[in-house]
Amino acid sequence: MSRELLTKIRPGIILYQNMNNVSETRHRTMSRIKNKDTDIELLFRKALWHEGIRYRKNYPALPGKPDIAITRYKIAIFCDGEFWHGKNWQKQKSKIKNNKEYWIPKIENNMARDNKKEQELFRLGWIVLHFWGEEIKKDTAACVWEVKEHIIKCQSESSGFNDPRLS
Repeated sequence: MSRELLTKIRPGIILYQNMNNVSETRHRTMSRIKNKDTDIELLFRKALWHEGIRYRKNYPALPGKPDIAITRYKIAIFCDGEFWHGKNWQKQKSKIKNNKEYWIPKIENNMARDNKKEQELFRLGWIVLHFWGEEIKKDTAACVWEVKEHIIKCQSESSGFNDPRLS
């Protein structure tokens, strides 16, 4: 079977690139990258669960299937890998050495899709939080604290109580 990447016709999704110029080693490595239950997701979910925060994972009822959805407070959380979601993109894209014709449009398409899904979630009344993988690994507690702050804010808004610490 040819490894030519087939173009899928879906709104907002464009797949570029003929994959024949990718080495077998690279192809094997890339094919093993997971899109669910990554190390950073597991680390973050365990920390949330330990704090008593209950959630749904990869919630298909929402646009973009958030990695973590706290339905009670309408909080959608995405745990994003720096490369795949374009952290410091203007700086990083100049560092791509191999297969630029594929990777630059691919990452930019990911970023556009992330933005579109985030806007859809906002329109549905959800709070959207993005955490970078390195941020989760380096300071999981700070990431959990940010989620807890949003939960406290949601609780105070629903009860009519305004906590001065959150103003």
